Amino acid sequence: MPRPLWTGAISFGLVSIPIKVVSATEDHAIRFHQVHLEDMGRVRTRKVCSIDDEVVPQEEIGKGYELTKDELVPVTDEELDEMPLPTAKAIEIVAFVDADSIDPIRISDSYYLAIDGQVAAKPYTLLRKALERSDKVAVAKFAWHNRERLGLLRVRDDAIVLHAMRWPDEIRSPESLKPKDVDLDEEEVERAVQLTDTMALDDISGFRDEYRDALEELIEAKAEGAELPEPAEGEERESGKVVDLMAALNASVKAARESRGEHGQDQDATVHTMQPRKKTTAKETTAKKTASGKKTASGKKRTAKKTTAARKRSAS
Repeated sequence: MPRPLWTGAISFGLVSIPIKVVSATEDHAIRFHQVHLEDMGRVRTRKVCSIDDEVVPQEEIGKGYELTKDELVPVTDEELDEMPLPTAKAIEIVAFVDADSIDPIRISDSYYLAIDGQVAAKPYTLLRKALERSDKVAVAKFAWHNRERLGLLRVRDDAIVLHAMRWPDEIRSPESLKPKDVDLDEEEVERAVQLTDTMALDDISGFRDEYRDALEELIEAKAEGAELPEPAEGEERESGKVVDLMAALNASVKAARESRGEHGQDQDATVHTMQPRKKTTAKETTAKKTASGKKTASGKKRTAKKTTAARKRSAS
């Protein structure tokens, strides 16, 4: 098990569940050091006091809050630990809600909650089963890293997961980012939906970090003095160029089908020339429906007459 990041308890009504918090994810990103290119010496960051210009050792570094440009208030770790917060040593569940009611943009880092001692096994399992049977998630408050945070508890493979969440006022409104109103052809919308169906997957566990793979290959080649990998050939796209949207959708559907080995099923993926369509008024739509209904009715009458005549001839 990874090293615990925090120990405390889950406060579930009057139930207290001792737990240890461990990270639910791993960072596989490749890290670089800053180096002096002339001799490849490491470039390190030194912590220097702005007043005496001396390097300050870590044990002499504390926290200070800036009241004004020239005034700082010192705050010690002991003072932060002794703050009268009910969430200082507990993940306090404050509500249960439907999972669909949580906006995914509010979810941040994820952690597994493991029991801290066998005494926590029964209440831990009780909370897990309650979450499973109710089909709900728990909203909780907790204090980490000198701030109170909002969290979400849910079940994953018999373990309780804590998702750190952002407070409502930390989410920016996208109102100013919305594009201006545009006219979309219904055929374009239907083709886009068809593309989503063609690209649909039930399992995305097979995706890999191809950038990291390429970076490892580059580092290995440089370390061994070998020839560097050839750059990948990508399609150049001109920024701001007006494209034939329907043609792009048709080509995308065809490519998606071919990537799945569905050859021969792209007969309807034909490029259409985009022409501006005349906007249909409500009266014209009603008239078309009425005319269509009349045609259908007259067609049914002609079919009925033909059937009756055929029956008479057969009887004679």
